[in-house]
Amino acid sequence: MEQLTKIVQEISSFMWGWPMIIMLLGTHLYLTIRLRFPQLHILKALRLSVSKDKDAGGDVSQFGALATSLAATIGTGNIIGVATAVALGGPGAVFWCWLTGVLGMSTKYAEGLLAVKYRIKNSSGEMIGGPMYALERGLGLKWLGVLFCIFTALAAFGIGNTVQANSISLLLNESYGVSPHLTGILMSILTALVVIGGVKSIARVCMGLVPIMALLYVGGCIYILIVNHAYLGESFRLIFESAFSARAAGSGFVGTTVMMAARYGIARGLFSNESGLGSAPIVAAAAQTRNPVRQALVSSTGTFWDTVVICALTGLVLVSSILAYPDIDYTSDAALTKMAFAKIPYVGTPILSFGIVTFAFSTILGWTYYSQKAVEYLGGKKIMFAYRLMWILMIYVGSVINLALVWNFADVVNALMAIPNLISLVLLSGVVVSETRKYLWNNRLNDYHEE
Repeated sequence: MEQLTKIVQEISSFMWGWPMIIMLLGTHLYLTIRLRFPQLHILKALRLSVSKDKDAGGDVSQFGALATSLAATIGTGNIIGVATAVALGGPGAVFWCWLTGVLGMSTKYAEGLLAVKYRIKNSSGEMIGGPMYALERGLGLKWLGVLFCIFTALAAFGIGNTVQANSISLLLNESYGVSPHLTGILMSILTALVVIGGVKSIARVCMGLVPIMALLYVGGCIYILIVNHAYLGESFRLIFESAFSARAAGSGFVGTTVMMAARYGIARGLFSNESGLGSAPIVAAAAQTRNPVRQALVSSTGTFWDTVVICALTGLVLVSSILAYPDIDYTSDAALTKMAFAKIPYVGTPILSFGIVTFAFSTILGWTYYSQKAVEYLGGKKIMFAYRLMWILMIYVGSVINLALVWNFADVVNALMAIPNLISLVLLSGVVVSETRKYLWNNRLNDYHEE
């Protein structure tokens, strides 16, 4: 078992190394240039994300779709992932993580547009879509759509289920002495209650949970930055200087280079916001929206909040805390954020604990929807009940076992998800440009799309 774990870990490290960085970041750059920097429309996108298109086709509001997407992407990667990037790549990794988020907004935009453009109604009258339908209906490559769904269904049991449950049970056991078995049972019951209601129930819970968990975590970050205000100038200098300087960053950060900073910052940014992986457009397809471009803009705000805001805040908190408190060991990655938040009197550790628990649980909910739609594409409604039972059971299993092998396997399959999706994004980029010209560049965002 140890040998198998090591092999899978090596494959995971390779796939989330330069090959995946080049594919994803290259797509981000290509779409950013071809779509004339859709990031410039962020204020318009933020406004649309809280508006409603009640008369448009779809099952949930645009904000409901966004909240479900954010529930799946805002997770432990925003907390522990950024800490790992700083520990391994130095403060310059924060800049590369942030830049990845800015460029990734274009890819998330294109994913959301294609999801609505090629969505269909299933036998129950629900809107369904995502990369599998873009591949099938847009390119005639149904076999690639099938591969995407197989990889999604497999990856979901790891990144979206067992490893999230394991993170919660470990935290509650280590911090508060709660039995992993009890945690697993409670999470399984809560998930089952939400899943029974379908996408509307999932979106409703996420709409209530995501703003609360994000505001509390961001509030904690802002408090730390206020306390560390004397070190903010030096933190910014270190982040930008070490992102481009080949020499040691100084101030205790030694042995980090531009390549290391870029490697870990970009990889963690890509992994955190999921732009290009093809997961978020599955729920974007369910949104009530007048035309594909409106939802595309709303989808792009998911990467903005996840990486441009939350990951950047986390990175700034970590770098400023390391400078402010020399006793913090910045090489301890997973414990780094915990040590930084512990500096908040009384409530620091509970805020971080609440953040990790809610981030992880919301990720389970978001991936519940993704995985079910992938399974529905593969086998229809007839296998859904069995899949849901297995999904709920694996939440309990994940809470009580060691998941080193599962985590690395999930990373590998997660990366494989991206390949069919990136193919659809590049080959259908002409469609994305055409729709963008029609509705955005010609200032016709309020027009209704003819299905």
